[in-house]
Amino acid sequence: MSEPRSGRPSAGARRIREEDCIVVDRLALVRAQLGAGVGNFIEWYDIGVYGYLAVTLTQVFTAGMDERLGLLVTLLGFAVSFLVRPLGGMILGPLGDRIGRRKVMFFTIALMAVATTLIGLLPGTEQIGAWAVVLLYLLRIAQGFSTGGEYSGALTYVAEFSPDRTRGFWTSLLNSGSQLGFAAGAGVVAATSGITTHFWGQDAMVNGGWRIPFLLAFVLGAVALLLRSRIEESPSFEAAKATTAEQAANPLFVRHNLPGVFKFYWPQVVVGLALIGADGASSYTLTSYMPTYLEVEIGIATTHTAIATVAVLLLQAVLLPVFGRMSDKLGRRPVYLMAAIGNLVLLLPAFALMRVGAPWALYVALGLVMIPSTLFLCMNAAVMAELYPTASRYCAVGFTQNTATSLFGGTVPLVSQLLVELTGNTYAPAFYVMFFSAIALVAVLFMRESAARPLLGSVPVVASGAEARELVEGQDENERLDTSTMLLAPLPPVEERT
Repeated sequence: MSEPRSGRPSAGARRIREEDCIVVDRLALVRAQLGAGVGNFIEWYDIGVYGYLAVTLTQVFTAGMDERLGLLVTLLGFAVSFLVRPLGGMILGPLGDRIGRRKVMFFTIALMAVATTLIGLLPGTEQIGAWAVVLLYLLRIAQGFSTGGEYSGALTYVAEFSPDRTRGFWTSLLNSGSQLGFAAGAGVVAATSGITTHFWGQDAMVNGGWRIPFLLAFVLGAVALLLRSRIEESPSFEAAKATTAEQAANPLFVRHNLPGVFKFYWPQVVVGLALIGADGASSYTLTSYMPTYLEVEIGIATTHTAIATVAVLLLQAVLLPVFGRMSDKLGRRPVYLMAAIGNLVLLLPAFALMRVGAPWALYVALGLVMIPSTLFLCMNAAVMAELYPTASRYCAVGFTQNTATSLFGGTVPLVSQLLVELTGNTYAPAFYVMFFSAIALVAVLFMRESAARPLLGSVPVVASGAEARELVEGQDENERLDTSTMLLAPLPPVEERT
């Protein structure tokens, strides 16, 4: 992927004026962050609930089946929602580029909350036989379709709202919300399990206690809809509506459907798939597969794994904005290199420590898995938005993010467990993650540095008028500015300027 040319304007090049910059109101930015982030919270709350209830759901929905085969059937239910995500991204992404980010995000959160709630109302296999699994899969498909537009929309929205110099920080908060959502899901499962088994015995969760965490999604969805009803449309999307005839002839400023994205931006798609593949394999191993792996392969009780994982995820939620800000200052490429090398170096020792079985070893092992995962995850949203121009961003991000997450992230629990079953090697999940990290190392070599640059197809976004003045005054020396990639308003007639 070629680097954009220097920001130093050539003779006759259009210069940036203060009025060209978008000055973001901080209160509006906070509202945007909360409105977008609540969807990620609910999405990962559901992932946490499903992941930690996988063994219980196996008993409910695959009763009478071989236990290990039933677990694979349950994990397939986890994977199927991810496999349908690209479809959601391909349909909802272009729609978001056409009618706006806000409207599509309102729809996705409503569908997601309804589907999660309905899972909590499903009958089990003992009531309706194999239809129970069919209905579970259908609702997981509805969740996957909605989340196909949810995260790509949220990251696009927040990235377009964020000042260029701190985009890594603000977008990383989305993933902090995700980890908090997962921790909340795991915490609710642990609390529900503890309370119900205390009062109603060891079979309480199988006999209906498992429904409670899913039904709580109804309340979360109502709160999310209220928050999203109060957010504004992305300023970059609003500005992109006004294109001149000359700009409309430039592919950068044209709203492309998916074939157009492949035609004009295929190098970005390839790099994005590699980076999100590595991020997904690393993150979903930590969040979604570890509970099952530690319980089934290591023999650690569910309560202990839940407590340990929640503690690690809470720490990760704190570190994400710290590492995101670091990527704003150091650049995205150096942080990606740290993430990929970290996985290659730390994962095998981490999996060896898990087998010790002692509490201290469990926490240290999960910490070693968490560090490179956090380095990948902190830039996920920022880099996806920075790869593509505003006019086609939602569509392009929807495909790239969801395809990579579906193939290499959401399938992690299923593929990792299959690898263990087929090879008999309990280190197989670590090698799986390391494989994708090695691919990410290569992808970084072809990635342009995008930290602190204006988004392609947009104008500079700044935090204050003083920052806008500083940017305008220093534009001749600023190599991160390229006016050919900006949707600048035409200059007024000469007589008006004089």
